[in-house]
Amino acid sequence: MREAIGNKDVDSAMRHYEMANADGVEIVKASESPIVVFINAKSGGRHGPELKARLQDLMGEEQVFDLSAVKPNEFVQYGLSCLEKFAALGDTCAKETREKIRIVAAGGDGTVGWVLGCLGELKRQNRDPVPPTGIIPLGTGNDLSRSFGWGGSFPFNWRTATKRILDRVANGPVCHLDSWNLVISMPSGEALETPHSLKPSDCASLDQVAEELEIDGELPEKLSYYQGVFYNYFSIGMDAQVAYGFHHLRNEKPYLAQGPLSNKLIYSGYSCKQGWFFAPCSSDPGLRGLNNILRLYVKKVNSSKWEQVPVPSSVRSIVTLNLPSYGSGRNPWGNLKPEYLEKRGFVEAHADDGYVEIFGLKHGWHASMVMAELISAKHIAQASAIRFELRGGEWKEAYMQVDGEPWKQPINKEFSTFVEIKRVPFQSSMVHGE
Repeated sequence: MREAIGNKDVDSAMRHYEMANADGVEIVKASESPIVVFINAKSGGRHGPELKARLQDLMGEEQVFDLSAVKPNEFVQYGLSCLEKFAALGDTCAKETREKIRIVAAGGDGTVGWVLGCLGELKRQNRDPVPPTGIIPLGTGNDLSRSFGWGGSFPFNWRTATKRILDRVANGPVCHLDSWNLVISMPSGEALETPHSLKPSDCASLDQVAEELEIDGELPEKLSYYQGVFYNYFSIGMDAQVAYGFHHLRNEKPYLAQGPLSNKLIYSGYSCKQGWFFAPCSSDPGLRGLNNILRLYVKKVNSSKWEQVPVPSSVRSIVTLNLPSYGSGRNPWGNLKPEYLEKRGFVEAHADDGYVEIFGLKHGWHASMVMAELISAKHIAQASAIRFELRGGEWKEAYMQVDGEPWKQPINKEFSTFVEIKRVPFQSSMVHGE
């Protein structure tokens, strides 16, 4: 499998099949619990390279892939295809390995999302089964890891814990996770510095049920589309602006960010600098509510129709959340009582319920109270599909982020920019760690 990946050619590994199936060769039995690990060795500070070496000691180098050398899409395209080809030729070991294999993503939420996105291609290509994924948390927030029982930080006693983690991956129950397709439609000609999770697309399109939606003005003659998938959250506003500034600062001065704790301290300081906490009554449009630049449309619970939802004037950040964990383990949506859920037309939030929760944050002090779980965020809606319509004016850009990857989104005074979010029709398979 590794040879096929290295050569980017499935046929280059055929000699192994011929050797294993030659006359007189003893048939090799498949492992009871085949596991492959993808590790982002740059995550986790100094622990990344040490963990990689420990995993190779326990499993062998063949089963541990450093993401700087082997991408998960290459594993799907060449590695799993190699097993599938051998299985089709009658190799029972390859067949059982392909059916039983499980994946470990060792890294932060971005690494986990990258691996899940590549494995999702198997569903699109009708190549079942999709291997379930366990997690070793090496990032700063680790919200995906927290949501599926793998903890919020790298274990202190990691040398002894690594073997236990692999045992849990091999034997843990499988559960499911919704993922959400995000499409941006914007006037052509605007330059967009896209994050890793967003790619230009020629085939993307918005929901064409135009009669249900009142569009502000006319559409431009030419449009540019960008498309991506998120697993945790998408946000617009001040929180994304702070994240954007932090990421640029960290890239310019990497010596400042040596681990999760230092990252969080720098992030907090940057929040104050950006005006997230101290926003005077100023004419600066960047300090005003998001209702100045966007309209929000949703398909609510048990409804197939688009409805416009008012955006409170006090809200400076809107978050669309899929998981019960946000910002390093907080639950800003809150654990809502049945009476409140019924009154608002909501259902209890889960990571596989087909809905996302939309809430607002007013400013840094409000966000701090929400993150301390002293109060809930400002509940706006719960939806199976969302469309944001953004129009400029005094605003020249809006800040957005998806699963921790921020960018600066140009917005136009004459034509609207649209962001549409819909659930991916299949779910990701996750191994639960508890």
